[in-house]
Amino acid sequence: MEITKETTMGQMLEYDPGIAYILMQCGMHCVGCPSSVGESLEEACMVHGLDADEVMEYIQKYLTYRKAQEEEKANG
Repeated sequence: MEITKETTMGQMLEYDPGIAYILMQCGMHCVGCPSSVGESLEEACMVHGLDADEVMEYIQKYLTYRKAQEEEKANG
């Protein structure tokens, strides 16, 4: 799955629940709020006064790290 600023919060968290930690570290403590599930990352960032590009960068770094971990584990 490719995560973009248009991806909803619900889709991101379903794809990788670890993204919740990244979002909370950025100041989005409403990750579990039912109304946030349908918001895009860009919309949620706007509501919280955050730079969506910066938050995307943190998410991408996290996902890259996770992918490297999985590949390392698979290759023994």
